[in-house]
Amino acid sequence: MKTLTPEVNALLDKLYNLRGEDSVILVEMEKQKRASEETRERTTEQKKDLQKKISEFEKLHEELDEQGEKLKEVLSGIHREDYKTVLDRLRIDFNPTALVEKLEHSLPKTINSVIEDTKKAEDELVKVEEEMNNAITTIEEVGIRKDAALGNQEKLNEYFELALSGRINITRDSITSLLEQFSFTEEEQREAAKILMFPEDALFTYDEKIKSKEKSGKSIGEVLQEAKTASLEKEEIMEEKEEIVEEKVIDPKEEVIETLKEQGIDYLDFKADEIDELIANFEKETIVKNIKFIKNKEIGIDIFHSNIKLIYDGELEEKITMLEQTGKTLTDIYLNPNVLVKYNRQGLENAIGSIKANGLAPQDVPLMAY
Repeated sequence: MKTLTPEVNALLDKLYNLRGEDSVILVEMEKQKRASEETRERTTEQKKDLQKKISEFEKLHEELDEQGEKLKEVLSGIHREDYKTVLDRLRIDFNPTALVEKLEHSLPKTINSVIEDTKKAEDELVKVEEEMNNAITTIEEVGIRKDAALGNQEKLNEYFELALSGRINITRDSITSLLEQFSFTEEEQREAAKILMFPEDALFTYDEKIKSKEKSGKSIGEVLQEAKTASLEKEEIMEEKEEIVEEKVIDPKEEVIETLKEQGIDYLDFKADEIDELIANFEKETIVKNIKFIKNKEIGIDIFHSNIKLIYDGELEEKITMLEQTGKTLTDIYLNPNVLVKYNRQGLENAIGSIKANGLAPQDVPLMAY
């Protein structure tokens, strides 16, 4: 059995994961769908409540306007002198003129207040409907993308079956074009194409290892995790056997990859330019702290995908805690990571303060509007 390099082993781990039901792509899509369905249900109820509130405000406006005019008309036709004796004798404090003046002074302000409340509710309704429509659109889009992903998965499995049977007749371009749909980097595409086109170099060895583990009754997920663990242990043993004759110069990229591995994250989940950005802003203590925090919160580690700044953001924990304190759920935060990227801690605090200053409750304002 040929020895697999850690890099090739990691790439095959990723490829084999994409072949099964536990594919990170399919799992992420299902997570997006569930989160969007929850948003749709929540906003549907919010919409009903706001529509009811608006209807009540409109009715109140109409009644205040109509009854106020009638009361002024009635009071204007009453003169206190006509009822002075009975009012004085019964000590009734009734001054129609003063009441009319109070009506003329207070009624317009009260009506304007109701109009403002109606406008706020209508503005909130627009935001809620937008959030609801976005969730509905996301559900539909995820359905379409899932169909495409399943089609790509079927094609990937077909290529693997041909390669493992020794009948591979697919061009390099066909393989790289397919892997591009899975967001593989160009380097990964080329290496994977080589593995499939020349299966005797690595694929046969890896597949034999996988099948031998599956015979023991273990799931493919357990097999892949064991493969990753074994690969890491092998690297550690090799490092222990090396005699250090001079101070070892640490490659920044290797340090980043190693840190991610220590936290159970495959660096191949990130694009090349994201890894480069992580190298440029590498601070191990902050990165480890952020990864552990996100895992403990069960937000979903894929929040870092396409938002690589968050993984080295020294204020990430404070910002998420601040949003939770305003009433935002972890699902809200997971679906709107741009808020965390857009603001630093002070900027987010100012944004929340601005919302409150405008008479709105931060928990009622969608994160996408922050």
